[in-house]
Amino acid sequence: MSQPQYKRVVLKLSGEALIGDQDFGISPDMIKYVAGEVQSCVDLGVQTSIVVGGGNIFRGIAASSYGMDRASADHMGMLATVINSLALQDALEKNGLETRVQTAISMHEVAEPYILRRAIRHLERGRVVIFGAGTGNPYFTTDTAAVLRAQEIHADILLKATKVDGLYDSDPVKNKSAKIFKKISYMEVLEKQLKVMDMTAISLAMDNNLPLAVFNLKEKGNIKKVICGEDIGTRIS
Repeated sequence: MSQPQYKRVVLKLSGEALIGDQDFGISPDMIKYVAGEVQSCVDLGVQTSIVVGGGNIFRGIAASSYGMDRASADHMGMLATVINSLALQDALEKNGLETRVQTAISMHEVAEPYILRRAIRHLERGRVVIFGAGTGNPYFTTDTAAVLRAQEIHADILLKATKVDGLYDSDPVKNKSAKIFKKISYMEVLEKQLKVMDMTAISLAMDNNLPLAVFNLKEKGNIKKVICGEDIGTRIS
């Protein structure tokens, strides 16, 4: 199949996806690779938006575990996602794509504020919209932000790009006999407490019937394959 099955998508990238082979920060090679993968969707005529995490720079939950106030830690994490968003914007524009970064925390000098109607207009004009700063509220992850934005812009599917081939019943890195799920319901994910996303994000997706696709980002062409309906990774619906 080479025809897209979806008109509008949200791609969720973890901050760790941008580390590449490094221990920390943003890998120039990895961000260039991600930009190429995103371009493959835009070339299909799919309206593409991205939510990126900040765990490669700062993780709020980790900081709060050693005594920092959770709200302060989460605000620092939100700023880390904006750094990643700007880096991704630069890489995409080097590929000739028009992009806009919209942030949930106002910072007019570097990005637009998040305005729903403006975001949809950008998408309709073929621009890639990168949503930074999570939901703008502490105690919510970027997974929840991705589901929220997907609902708001009426995306057809949320693409969750990970380091593994899909959703397993246990960690496939630690357990070699872990079994992959090709299809699974939201309720099963919640009951089995599978760590694909936090429970708030899964519950919000379930309440609004937003389909999720979980797949390996590092296999070239996977984003395009998922969008074209190929049997890649795991579908949660």
